[in-house]
Amino acid sequence: MIVYAFPGQGSQKKGMGAHLFSRHTSLVEKADEILGYSVKQLCLEDKDRQLSNTAITQPVLYTVNALHYHEKICVTGIEPDCLMGHSLGEFNALQAAGVFDFETGLLMVKKRAELMSKARKGKMAAIIGAPIDKVREFLRNGSFETITIANLNAPYQHVISGPEESVTEAEKVFNAEKITYIPLNVSGAFHSPLMAEAGDEFTSFIGQFKFSVPKITVMSNYTAMNYTETSLYNNLCKQITSPVRWLDSMEYLMNSGALLFEEIGPGNVLTKLTEQIVKAKLNN
Repeated sequence: MIVYAFPGQGSQKKGMGAHLFSRHTSLVEKADEILGYSVKQLCLEDKDRQLSNTAITQPVLYTVNALHYHEKICVTGIEPDCLMGHSLGEFNALQAAGVFDFETGLLMVKKRAELMSKARKGKMAAIIGAPIDKVREFLRNGSFETITIANLNAPYQHVISGPEESVTEAEKVFNAEKITYIPLNVSGAFHSPLMAEAGDEFTSFIGQFKFSVPKITVMSNYTAMNYTETSLYNNLCKQITSPVRWLDSMEYLMNSGALLFEEIGPGNVLTKLTEQIVKAKLNN
């Protein structure tokens, strides 16, 4: 099974897409018109470090991911058997599967980014070195009921999300257990109940768009299973407030047969996660 995966926020970097802008001018022009600025100039120069601004990061990364996919198809002509994306990247997966066109996807991502950037309450942190059941145990024993698991990335790599004071206080618990705790540079508690208001507004916004049945299997961050015709709206809306179940999705696919995994976009974050997941499976 050939799987193409699109990265999400955190994979952006200055210079991304440099070799693609002149090759796919139609998509670039559409993006510039919708966003009101030059995606190429921002990616190549990033004078004001806007690539770290959620409201800018997400639509720009969505565009660059789409350019990478377009290039892949143009050069190889090989379409995948399955598509998936990490958080923001899921919009690229759905666009590649024909659920909506590039412009519709960008409009949704632009709105999503604006809503998420306004959510200033909360904090996120990466927890590395403990299985998910231990992370949950540490949080439960520390009475951190308001902290939730935002990302299940790999067997020993997860992200927690919640009120700033609670997430900050939890660092002491993980340090005491010699578990790596890394605060994330984000504006809010993404993929947690604290994003409920943003989720409600996003739900109302995407109601205006019509979706098509996926032409290629797409894995859902929310369910860790493939999208169906009836789950499109619900899964996308729930994604903002629910965990990204990347580990569960990968294990589901691996149990379905051999995978030929390829990351489509800047960086290799998902490739490294996949290597960790495969290694853990082989060692079990």
